[in-house]
Amino acid sequence: MTSNAPTFGLWYDFRNPAQWRQPLGALYRDSIDQAVWAEQLGFGSAWLSEHHFAEDDYASSPLTVAAALGARTTTMRIGTNIVVAGLHEPVRLAEDAAALSLMSGGRFDLGVGLGYREAEFTAFGRRVKQRPSLLEDSIAVIRQAWSGSTEPFEGKRFAYPGLPVTPLPEVTPRLLIGAQSEPGIDRAARVGDGVITLSNDHCQVYLDAVRRHGGNLDEARIYASQWAIVAEDPERVWAQISDHVLYQLNKYIEWGSFEGPNQPSQFADAQAVLDAGAYRLMDASMAVDELVTLATTYPQIRDFHYWAQYPGESVESGSARIQYLADKVIPEVTRKLADRP
Repeated sequence: MTSNAPTFGLWYDFRNPAQWRQPLGALYRDSIDQAVWAEQLGFGSAWLSEHHFAEDDYASSPLTVAAALGARTTTMRIGTNIVVAGLHEPVRLAEDAAALSLMSGGRFDLGVGLGYREAEFTAFGRRVKQRPSLLEDSIAVIRQAWSGSTEPFEGKRFAYPGLPVTPLPEVTPRLLIGAQSEPGIDRAARVGDGVITLSNDHCQVYLDAVRRHGGNLDEARIYASQWAIVAEDPERVWAQISDHVLYQLNKYIEWGSFEGPNQPSQFADAQAVLDAGAYRLMDASMAVDELVTLATTYPQIRDFHYWAQYPGESVESGSARIQYLADKVIPEVTRKLADRP
């Protein structure tokens, strides 16, 4: 098992809600500048999300942003959390990911997932109920494309002649799968190079699935999205940004992100978010204790990442939390994990 500490990362969606509208070009440019700065502070990853036809300008072109980040950074890994694979032509997705790997020196990870927003599938001529087969076919096509195979592909949703996809990546991107349901986590263990989790409770679910499929636990990879506000005075920061967080969660609920019988209703106010445990408030010592415990219990965790800023929040406001993580959390977690047996 690797003894390296997990990297820390930032997560971007570039939302720009009407009630907090800001110049969108500046938001993109300033956020990329922020990620470049964060690399200098010790952050090791940046993650980019995807949605389409969103009234709040949710980022629809994460691979383009990934290319810009790859050109501006030197050590930071750049990943998608996530690309909705079923909305894309998978050969083109494989080609774009290969180009990103080549340009970045092998620092790109392709995170894919099912998606859930019916309007997106309808607009792209896909059926939302076919999401599982669209995703599994896409993964198979992408893997075959990166292998240089000249074999034809015949799947449930896609078919291609025996033509090699070129150019091949010099470093094959990791193909990660974002999942929050047990079937999705099982799929990540079965056909992915790792899982992107939305809850730390899912770490054990994933490892159980890896074991069930005969995988090597030493090679399992968990990329753990964190839903927490970490600050010197988290209650004060929460008072400043909670409306932005409330908007974020309620929009995900409105779009259908949380599936199944336990789908939450929209949160009435910011206190309801905390009461439900959807977000937690932490200072550095609390965050360090939790992250060290998680990384010790689950050494398969390769990355912890946090939202850089929330919908409508200024980049400067998000940067204050980034600085705090860099000063008080990252070095202490790294030191404590280096000292463990």
